[in-house]
Amino acid sequence: MSIRGKAQIVGAFEHPTRFAPDKSLAQLHAEVALGALADAGLHKNDIDGFFCDSDAPGTGPLVLCEYLGLKPRHMDTTETGGSSYVAHVSHAAQAIAQGKCNIALITLAGRPRAGGISTGTALRPYDHHDPSQQFEAPYRPVVANLYAMCARRHMHEFGTTSEQLAWIKVAASHHAQYNPDAVLRQCVTVDEVLASPMVADPLHRLDCCVISDGGGALVVARPEIARSLQVPGVVVLGAGEAPGHTNGGLIDLTTSAGAITGPAAFQEAGLTPRDIKYASIYDSFTITVLIALEDLGFCAKGKGGAFVQDGGLISGVGHLPFNTDGGGLCNNHPANRGGMTKVIEAVRQLRGTAHPEVQVKNCDFALAHGTGGRLGTRHGSATLILGRE
Repeated sequence: MSIRGKAQIVGAFEHPTRFAPDKSLAQLHAEVALGALADAGLHKNDIDGFFCDSDAPGTGPLVLCEYLGLKPRHMDTTETGGSSYVAHVSHAAQAIAQGKCNIALITLAGRPRAGGISTGTALRPYDHHDPSQQFEAPYRPVVANLYAMCARRHMHEFGTTSEQLAWIKVAASHHAQYNPDAVLRQCVTVDEVLASPMVADPLHRLDCCVISDGGGALVVARPEIARSLQVPGVVVLGAGEAPGHTNGGLIDLTTSAGAITGPAAFQEAGLTPRDIKYASIYDSFTITVLIALEDLGFCAKGKGGAFVQDGGLISGVGHLPFNTDGGGLCNNHPANRGGMTKVIEAVRQLRGTAHPEVQVKNCDFALAHGTGGRLGTRHGSATLILGRE
């Protein structure tokens, strides 16, 4: 069943905090839920569908529905890391199209900064139920070096340079300067990115995302309900999701599952990459963005470096404005679930409510893309094509 035009995003809210030592995880979920409902002009009693993933406390929706006072008739707890919340919008649209619910609430919250979690450089706990652990755990991989492995391979295959990767951080910082809530608001140069400490060769500290607390929420509704509300609707036009993994060792480190999800989303939407005015791309690391841009079809494989350099991603300057809130590289990356904030900023752009300095003119079609897990081993990808009604 196609979801094209079957649902609209009517509420969006990003928590302003980036450090929440005084708030519980459940409290953050409640605050973003209230924010999104207020944005939509709805009440919690209007919600009959609820979506979250494993960032939720306790047993997820069972605890949160009680805490939030929700009585949904449909729930979804899809967990694919940073792509989870992009997929949740697609799943909400599917549920609405199938009559499972009419108005869906999607909430995200996280406290990694308050918890002192080194998200990208800490070893993950050994999981005896994970069949890959016996082969990979002895080498002590962490998230940062698995992404660095992809960056090094891309450099080897296509001549991509650290300077080109640095342009992605530069673009994000140009946008973050206008976001009062961003963790890093100072514009940086290519030289400053390259001068920052090496974390995992060839990725420098400024090639990596920030670690923050916070969260966000979305409300997705049936079109006829959306049109009855006093808010500009954002139409879900197409979606795709897929896993990427090592394929028993036959892995291409320069290609992500976005090569599957992007074409699927564009086909359902009846659009091409050339139609997209704004792109929200998951940016756990600069290499995550570069590989995604190639796989989604914005440029040919191996041409990502040339595509992003010299301000190619800066709003008002480049050919594809991206992450105009500063993205995970500068603004916010709560609970390793940056896909939520990607959708929220895409909604702002389509509504015309992004900061005036970064608002894309005549923004009628936008893309939101999430990458979750470890790009160097196994990950999830999800892509959304959104349009202004």
